[in-house]
Order: sequence, then C-alpha cells, then structure tokens
Amino acid sequence: MANNYVRVRSYNTILPDIRSPADLKKLDKKDLILLAKEIRKKIIEVVGKNGGHLASNLGVVELTIALHRVFDSPADAFVWDVSHQCYAHKLLTGRYDSFDTLRKKDGVSGFTKRAESEHDFFDAGHSSTSVSSALGLLTGRALRHQDGKVIAVIGDGALTGGMAMEALSHAGQISKNLIVILNDNQMSISRNTGSLSRYLSRLTMTASYQTFRFNIDRFVGKLPFINTYFTKFIFRFKRSLKALLYQNNLFVELGFEYVGPLNGHNTEELERVFSHVKKLNRPVVVHVVTKKGRGYSPAENDPAAFHGIGPFCISDGTVEKFDTLSFTEAFSAALLDIAAKDSRVVAITAAMAKGTGLGPFARHYPDRFFDVGIAEQHAVTFAGGLSAAGIVPVTAIYSTFMQRAIDQLIHDIALPAAPSVFVLDRAGAVPDDGETHQGAFDIALIRPVPNMIMLAPASAAELGLCLGWAVGRSAPVVIRYPKSTCPSEQVCFSQPLREGRGVLLPYEEFAPVAVSGKARVLLVCTGGIFAEVLAAARSLSLQNIAADIYNIRFIKPVDTAYFVDTAEPYGTVVFVEDGVVTGGIGRQLELSLSEAGLQKKTAVLGLPDAFLAQGKRAEILADAGLSPEHIAAIARSIL
Repeated sequence: MANNYVRVRSYNTILPDIRSPADLKKLDKKDLILLAKEIRKKIIEVVGKNGGHLASNLGVVELTIALHRVFDSPADAFVWDVSHQCYAHKLLTGRYDSFDTLRKKDGVSGFTKRAESEHDFFDAGHSSTSVSSALGLLTGRALRHQDGKVIAVIGDGALTGGMAMEALSHAGQISKNLIVILNDNQMSISRNTGSLSRYLSRLTMTASYQTFRFNIDRFVGKLPFINTYFTKFIFRFKRSLKALLYQNNLFVELGFEYVGPLNGHNTEELERVFSHVKKLNRPVVVHVVTKKGRGYSPAENDPAAFHGIGPFCISDGTVEKFDTLSFTEAFSAALLDIAAKDSRVVAITAAMAKGTGLGPFARHYPDRFFDVGIAEQHAVTFAGGLSAAGIVPVTAIYSTFMQRAIDQLIHDIALPAAPSVFVLDRAGAVPDDGETHQGAFDIALIRPVPNMIMLAPASAAELGLCLGWAVGRSAPVVIRYPKSTCPSEQVCFSQPLREGRGVLLPYEEFAPVAVSGKARVLLVCTGGIFAEVLAAARSLSLQNIAADIYNIRFIKPVDTAYFVDTAEPYGTVVFVEDGVVTGGIGRQLELSLSEAGLQKKTAVLGLPDAFLAQGKRAEILADAGLSPEHIAAIARSIL
C-alpha cells in the first residue's frame, strides 16, 4: 500500500551524513527541502514502530533546521518547552544512528536529556517551563561572563500555563536578551480554547507591519554610513509608525520586541529573520505559525490523535486495537453512567481530554465539561470553587502533572474539605516516557494531607465502585490508577466499599493448583500493582506456598484495627505498592502490626528512591524489584 508521506530516494539522502549542526550549515539552501522530507520520513518510520509524539515533531522540522543553521549549538542553547517536539533536533545533533531506539529501554529518550547530548540543556517533560529555565541559564551565563544566545521554543498551548507568563513578565522586567520562539499551531494537545488562543490568532493580522519593518531594516543596513542620530531617528520612526497603525500587543507591553507572525515552514524566511534577531541585544518574541502533523495526512487531519501515539500502521495511520479494557476507558465509562444520574457532576481537564478519557463526557455533556488549558493549579482551585457552589467536580489529571498543584490541593481543597473528586491517571510505573512522566510520588505527597481520602482500585469494577462512592462523599477524594489494562475481575472487587477497609482474596479463588503445605503468606498491595501481585501469588502456589492477597483499597484513611485482624493469622506479610517506599503506605501498615504487638516476618516493596528511566511497564517494574518473579522471591526468602 502507498504511504501517505513522500518517499525519499535512498541514493540521494542527506540526513545520515548530518553528524552535528556544523554539517547542516554546509548544505546549500536547495538541499533543505529534501532534508526536511528525510527528517519527516525518519520520524514517521520510527514512531510508527515505537510510538511517540508524532504531530508535534512533524510540525517543527523546518523551524528546527533554521534554528540550527543560524545559531551555534551548544554555544547557543536551545531550550525546548515540554521537549515533545525535539525529534528533529535529535536527528540533527548526532543521534541519527541511535534514533531507531527511540523510547526503548536504554535507548534515545522521547524528550531532551542532558546525559544524552551536549545539545540538550535540560531534562524536560512538563509544560510551560522553558522560558523560566532559559532565562535562568542566560542570566547565569551573564554572571559568569559567558557568551552565547539562549533560545526558548514554546508552543502556544504552553502559554496557558501560568508559569510561562510569570517568566515572560520577569524576562521583560530585567531586559535580558532572551529569544523566545512562539510556535503557534493553535493547539497544545487538543485544539486550544480560550482568550489566549483567540489573542494569538488576532496577532497574525500584524504580518504587514513586520514585512514593512524588515524592509526598512534591510534598506538602512545597506546604507554606507549611518551615524547614531540617524539610527535613533529610524528606530523612533518605526515605533511611531507602529503606534499609529497597530496597537501594542501583550509581548511588547511585557518588554519584548515582537516579530511575526512568520511562516514556520519556510526555512529561507525563518533563517533571514533569525539572523536579524540574533543581532538584537534585548528580549524578543518571534511568533512562528506551524501546522501540527505536517507532511503526514493522518496526523494533519487529526493532530490530537497523533500527539502521543502507540505503534501504528504507517500506510493509513491506524493503531492496532486490543480487545482489553484500560483503566482510563473504565473511568470514562463509569463517569458517564454517574453523570447521567446526577446533574451536579461536572468534569475538568487540563488540556488532556483525550488522554484522561474525558472525550466522551465532553461530547455528551458539553455544558458540564471544562478544559482549562495547561493549568493544573487553576484546575484544582477551580474545582474548589465549583464545590463551594454545590457542584460535584471530577478533575482528571495525570499523576505526574498533579505534582504541580499540590499547594492548591492543600490550600483550596483539603483545608476547606471541599467535596470533590480527583482522578489520577498514569499512577505508578508509566511506560515509554521516562523520568518526567512516572507517577511515583502521589501517595507520598497526598497521604499526609488532612481531610483527604485516597483510593487505589484494582479493576474496572472496583474503579466504578470507587468513583460512585467518591461522588457521594462530603469530603475530597483522590482515586489513582495505572496506565495499563484492567486485570480480570475477582468476586471481592464487587464488594461495597467500607471506609478504610480493603478486600481479601484467598489463594483458593485464583491458584492454579491446590497447596498441600501449611506455609501461608499475605501479600498486601495497592490496586495499581495487583496484576503483578496476583502473578506472584500464582507462582508461589506452584511452589506449595499459599499466598492470599489483601487489596487495601483505601490508602487513606486506613481502618488499622481491621487490617491488624486480617493480618493476624499470617506469619509472613509482604507489602507491595506502586509508589515510592519513602512516605508510602507500606511502611505505615508494617508499623501498625508492630504497634499491635504482632511479631511478623515482613518486607516492604515499592518504587525506589530514584527517578525511573524509560521502558515498558514490565521492564520498569523489574528494574524496581516489583516484577512478579521478584515479589515471589522475596516472599519465599522471608517465610
């Protein structure tokens, strides 16, 4: 079948010979169109096999080429916001040969990573940080009397994050010669909504002024002799003309020079403007308009679907569907059922409607759905305001992004005990995306906060029960679950919730063989790691060890007396959680046995005190000592 992107002749390739940006600068301008096609071809082929961020990377190919041809990395530093658009950057900075390992264990990261290249200045993965990081880097270099430009590349969607606006305000205030490339594609992940998006759209009407201004600059630059007074006159003339014809925009009011909008797919135009901007000694915003997914029609037509995508068929863009239910899909279905019965229920997302499973809710209940942009802090406090009005907000955020709103959760939700529900998708070990996206810390961060209830369902049915229970509470509730498929249902998962209590699954209900010996162990787990614990328990039964499973359900509060009574008959208790051990629930439960005077052989397993690298979920858990084999081995060793 014919592919939807341009095939490049193998006997006329350029990209494999680009080992550094210095090689890129040697190319003739006529070669750049072919190079852009080769970069897109390589990105599509690798993401088609490995999965990754496709649409965002295809949209910045020409922009990346122009930046590397004009500036001198790493003497000039590129800071990519989120850095999910850095694939072309990686291909042009010596990583072509290893690019096929993208997002694989021990392979090339899907984000910028300092350990990977001197051209990557930060380990990035969260939105709206680039301007702050770039300004700090630039200021630090100046204090050390180091030369070099610092260029922050930020998407229009990331500007909805308050941190980006704070950094822009500071940059304009201290007048550092920071260069901010505003990549405007009218999208973050889903299509942008709100006043900022409309504002940027209005800025595109100023192209005529920018054309006039650069024509004037080009003319003045060719004059054989220009004295200081004439230069000042030209500058004042341009400012006066601009004031007469156009209102100043937000960036100018913040203290920036504003350039644009520019065609982000015209390398020649971009190079010309960047060469001019490079000479400026004041902060400048360069507004570049690009198209997400450019060069691959399925991604152009549906950039949201091809933002972060698993392996897919390149010829038509279809993703293989598996006949299994994910926790995200289970949440989506459960929320629709609850919303149909309770009109007070609304849904909130921070620019992640598709990823969190809220797309169907948005279609069914558009008036009860709120996408606040990449603004997790606002999302949480907004939920608190809705709660004060008698609404029941359900806010769905990835665990790693919820870290950004812990203060709001404490101050605006927990302190007033605002009835609300927070659903943390991607809790625990998260495949493929590496250190910045692991959901390792939510238990340790939220469990100590007063007035909070925290649940960890183990299956689709239990998730539905937890969500229904949470909506009816007069207190804030957090529900966490992993990025994985739901395990097979167990009878105990359909038992009604009783606050603070979990459910016991005897080995007789799942073990493949009967156990004749008397050795019996209790495996205590959070719901997100249940599938691995179940596999470990089945393995133990084959070794004549009876391992029962206690799914705790409630991370907070815990009915300690009930748990102690449940664990009392067992000589060996192994605690397993898909969060960091430090500050986790396992240590608390272990301590409760000791305080009750029970002498048990115990072990506490969880994620280590380290940032977890990329890999498949099973690989990450194996490295963390949480594979079924490791869990079973620990249980055997302490019996």
